[in-house]
Amino acid sequence: MLLSPLSICCLWIGLWSQVVLAQLEKDNPGPLNVTNVTGNPNTTSAEFGPLRFRDDGTFQISVFEDLHFGENAWDAWGPLQDIQTTRVMNAILDIETPDLIVLNGDLITGNNAFKANATAYMAAIAAPLVARNLTWASTYGNHDSDFNLSRVHLWHKEHEWPNSRTGNMVAGGDQVGVSNYYLPVYGAECDGRVDTEAMNGCVPELILWFFDSRGGNRYQQLDDEGNVVPEECWVDESVVEWFTQTRTELARSYSSSIDKATSTNTNTTTVIPSLAFVHIPLNASRALQLDSKGVDPNLFPGINDDFPLAGQGQGWCANGTVGCAYGGQDVPFMEALVATEGLMGVFSGHDHGDTWCYNWNTTGLSSDSSSALSTTPMTTPTTTSLNLCFGQHSGYGGYGSWIRGARQILISKIPHRQPLQQQPAQARRQQQPLDTDDDTVSTAVAAVPSSAAPSSLLTVDTWIRTEQQTIIGSISLNATYGQDIYPATPDVETFCLECNL
Repeated sequence: MLLSPLSICCLWIGLWSQVVLAQLEKDNPGPLNVTNVTGNPNTTSAEFGPLRFRDDGTFQISVFEDLHFGENAWDAWGPLQDIQTTRVMNAILDIETPDLIVLNGDLITGNNAFKANATAYMAAIAAPLVARNLTWASTYGNHDSDFNLSRVHLWHKEHEWPNSRTGNMVAGGDQVGVSNYYLPVYGAECDGRVDTEAMNGCVPELILWFFDSRGGNRYQQLDDEGNVVPEECWVDESVVEWFTQTRTELARSYSSSIDKATSTNTNTTTVIPSLAFVHIPLNASRALQLDSKGVDPNLFPGINDDFPLAGQGQGWCANGTVGCAYGGQDVPFMEALVATEGLMGVFSGHDHGDTWCYNWNTTGLSSDSSSALSTTPMTTPTTTSLNLCFGQHSGYGGYGSWIRGARQILISKIPHRQPLQQQPAQARRQQQPLDTDDDTVSTAVAAVPSSAAPSSLLTVDTWIRTEQQTIIGSISLNATYGQDIYPATPDVETFCLECNL
């Protein structure tokens, strides 16, 4: 029987996959200790140096999430999906010029992985980034942990490349989550390659927080009946404790550095603006969906097809057993976030059919906003609102056929006079300079020395760059977000036709 060219191609890919798997099985190193990661917790990459704003006062992040490499490697369509995902990454990075890549969870489909090659897919993920000399930072998702895949192993694999900034600052390994850490971003004038937080007296102008929401199944563990053991799917309380202590210590430390730089003794606490990344969203996002006001497509543009969404703690009971709708396990984490002064946004993935940003009024939801947050005492938040954002499903693995893409986040020291509307990335970097004739602005600038953290002068613009290199969902997370009117995001699907043959 004669085979078509497509059949021959698929057969070749299938055979090639088996050869690769066999080689990986042969070369696979011995097991690692999955209870602790012993990597250096420093927040700079020795080869690339600390993260810094550009000379034009901007810092851009590209967020790839739910890549889901490694699905069904034994079938022809599995490797074809990975090829398409790499194409998506290349298409986006051919247009955007980020200063940091964030891999926001579900890098790999761990439930389809073999023990011998589970982490080897990291090489495919890293390839487009290394080719462009880009650095990245990861959070791990529920699919990054399974019987044959350990977060600890994945962390070690990442660090075969100096481009990886993925940290580990909380002991406990897989059980409490691995990707819990922060990265400081300094001003453009703070150059040099150093291995300390106080970089030659400079104070960070932005803090990036990363959290491991865990989930999936425990590595190489079975219960008495031979079933896989589920992993808790929320940010562990020990991580929340570390977060609250660390943010306080950072503020105190940097306040002292500013006093030294300015020869003052203000005894005030420095507020450094920050962003947070976590794979599984907060249940506040679910409550916002179910609120009577809902997710208005013109006020909060984005797809809202995963309704209701799956948040942290889904399927778990308050006593730590499985079998309930929701046990409130992410309440401590939510309370810690809303008590973080200067936190400008929390970015999640996981729910492939949700791509919106919502300005969460933390002083309360409507009385009919469901019982999703009935156990959440958000009565005395430090922040009166918090932007909760989803990204865009980036990979051809995982469920759903929504157009693939990556959320772009542009942090700028230049305050915008009006929301940005579908402007190309280059235009975003060419905003008007500060009006120094404005007494309010000039006074604010003068009050902050060059070595100090900026007060409230940072602004955040964000948009989705699609695999077709178009822009959708472009918004400004400014003081009027939630009031400004934007075009609704089109609900577009794309397909890998070769994968379905």
